[in-house]
Amino acid sequence: MATIAAPLPRADARPRAIAAWLLGIAALVFAMVVVGGITRLTDSGLSITRWDVVSGTLPPLTDAEWQRQFALYQQSSQYQLMNRGMSLGEFKGIFFWEYVHRLLGRLVGVAFALPMLWFWLRRQIPAGYKPRLIALFALGGLQGAIGWWMVASGLVDRTEVAHERLAAHLSNALIIMAGCLWTALDLLDGDAPRHDRPRTWVWPLAGVLGVQIVWGAFTAGLRAGHVSNTWPLMLGALVPEGVFTAAADAISDPLTVHFLHRSIAWVVAITALVAAGTLWRASAGRRALALGGMVLVQFALGVSVVLNGVPVWLGVAHQAGAALLIASVVWAAHWATRGVRA
Repeated sequence: MATIAAPLPRADARPRAIAAWLLGIAALVFAMVVVGGITRLTDSGLSITRWDVVSGTLPPLTDAEWQRQFALYQQSSQYQLMNRGMSLGEFKGIFFWEYVHRLLGRLVGVAFALPMLWFWLRRQIPAGYKPRLIALFALGGLQGAIGWWMVASGLVDRTEVAHERLAAHLSNALIIMAGCLWTALDLLDGDAPRHDRPRTWVWPLAGVLGVQIVWGAFTAGLRAGHVSNTWPLMLGALVPEGVFTAAADAISDPLTVHFLHRSIAWVVAITALVAAGTLWRASAGRRALALGGMVLVQFALGVSVVLNGVPVWLGVAHQAGAALLIASVVWAAHWATRGVRA
């Protein structure tokens, strides 16, 4: 009788390899956030009017294809209302940034899906982590859908995307980045709950920072940064006239949105510095310095953006600073709540 072969032994889990992969994904998402900032500030986001998931991977390669893409853009409201008379060369300039942004999105999807499948088939994913990886992958798919939902809002009767959809797009990207970082830290430093470290600061800081990110996106989407180029006074006053004339102003009026964004910045800075001091006293020096230093840099970048009239490079640096600040919060919060390493 033929003997029944014994089942193959299960391969050892590879937590460090999976952590390195997730850190790479977080870096790619960070790059997407930076390029997304450039895309927004250069008014490039509506230059590609179709969502061709596969065929859109390649850029136009012939003059005829460039003319076809330009003709599609000329039918958009942004061209009709803001860029009428734009040359093909100028169109190529804005097309470039939106194309790179979408290409990075595709790259993130492939860079997540294929290694996850590899680790899964080789049974190298540690116990309990498969649902988390599936959730992160699903958030990535949702991000693509949100991106098109955002772009679609700007193709008819307006020259920019809806600012609330922009906020959803940016927020989800940063959630994905934070999720990848947190999971990688769990794999590297352990995921057992800790109760012997200061942790009361975690949720207050995460909450105010999340609100600030949303209002930062509102500010970008409404071009509210151009409302005032002075600081700390705004239009000559600490509280300018015309703020909060209606309840909806908090999310739709550029003056009120700008005022809220710069006001919440103080709350974030103070909360983060208090948290950094707590971490320092708890002997988490590197994390305290990263958190305190990054919030000060981000605050200074925000002030510089206002004082200089929102130049592209400073606006992009400010968006990148927000992502790095979130990374520093994740690093510190993970130490305070989980893991075993000092």
